[in-house]
Amino acid sequence: MKTKVKKLSDSRVEITVTLDSKDLTSAAEKALDKLAKEVRVEGFRKGKVPTEVAKKFIPENDLNAETADIAVRTTIITAFMENSKQPLALPGANITKYVPGEVLEYTATADIIPEVKLGDYKKLGVKMKEVKITEKDIQGVLDNLAQSFAEKKVTKRAAKLTDEVIIDFVGKKDGKAFEGGSAKDYRLGLGSGTFIPGFEDGIVGHEPGDKFELELTFPKDYGVKDLAGAKTTFEVLLKQVNEVVKPEINDELAKKVGPFEDLKALKEDIKKNLSAQTERQNTENFKNDLVEALVKKSTVPAPEILIDDQMRMMRDDVTRNATSNGVTFEEYIARAGETAESWEKKAREIATQRVKGSLVLQNLANAEKISVSDDEVAEKIAELKEVYKRSPEALKSIKDPNVKMDIKNRMTIEKTLDYLVSVNK
Repeated sequence: MKTKVKKLSDSRVEITVTLDSKDLTSAAEKALDKLAKEVRVEGFRKGKVPTEVAKKFIPENDLNAETADIAVRTTIITAFMENSKQPLALPGANITKYVPGEVLEYTATADIIPEVKLGDYKKLGVKMKEVKITEKDIQGVLDNLAQSFAEKKVTKRAAKLTDEVIIDFVGKKDGKAFEGGSAKDYRLGLGSGTFIPGFEDGIVGHEPGDKFELELTFPKDYGVKDLAGAKTTFEVLLKQVNEVVKPEINDELAKKVGPFEDLKALKEDIKKNLSAQTERQNTENFKNDLVEALVKKSTVPAPEILIDDQMRMMRDDVTRNATSNGVTFEEYIARAGETAESWEKKAREIATQRVKGSLVLQNLANAEKISVSDDEVAEKIAELKEVYKRSPEALKSIKDPNVKMDIKNRMTIEKTLDYLVSVNK
């Protein structure tokens, strides 16, 4: 077998393969064995006809066609591997010359894992943020805890900005109610910033039983395109006002929250948890920043087939979210102010970055000989089985060899990221 490689792009090649009589003889023997099993000859059971006998009953054109098919199928991957080209999908083949028993020539084209030139991954110039927990951060948690223990008392007075109200409302644009702009018995914490500017302030001063209208303009950057910058009218019925009475933040509240002797112990616990959460988030952000920096320092072609795969997964995720919200893909992205074209453009940019990040990490793992042992994979699978022991479907999927390989790949990537962090601290 002889091969000749033609580079079509950084991530796509065409290989011309020439097979001689020796290669074709082996393929012809396999073709004859296969076709002989289908031949019917009087005196022999189907599948038991000797090949020499069966050959007399097999049309020459059928044998030649099967020989060519087998010759291509059994050599095409080898042709790529011998030239150190790893195809990302089964290559397509086109026979350009065929003289049965003498020569067969074909071209095979495929997207391949591109050659990546890693930059200096030990000097990426990225720093991890320090963990800084302020008194303001702790106070914010305490305020939320106090809010969760707050009592709500029905009052007949006019609504204040710190109250909770129960309302019916209908939002109209050009005199017609718009989707998502109406609700009944809606509980709203005034001052929470849940609604567009002016809505909550417009309720302040009204008493239970009041019916009124609020003339409001949606922000220009509002997520729903049809409402962005639009002038609207909200018809509101204030049904109930609840005065929210928050408990004092003291030792008594600390004891209600959990097994804490006093407020000091609660604050120390809050600081500890905030520190752990912030450290985890900072580490994840640091890893992302390192990969982004390494991509910029490296030469990383991104094959279209991998970008398309990433985009397909992203679209599937959005579609699932849309379905769970009872809307179509187009309606879902419209709520975020996106059109199909703008979403496609942004998704492709994200997908390209993900592909490049994956490729540099794979190459870094190879460069530093980072791998995951079978024992480590088995231990991880055992952990997952324990987590999903009540989900037969999940347990079944874990047994799939492809899932096992995916787990191993993810673990290798995590190990590589940990290495990248260690050399850039």
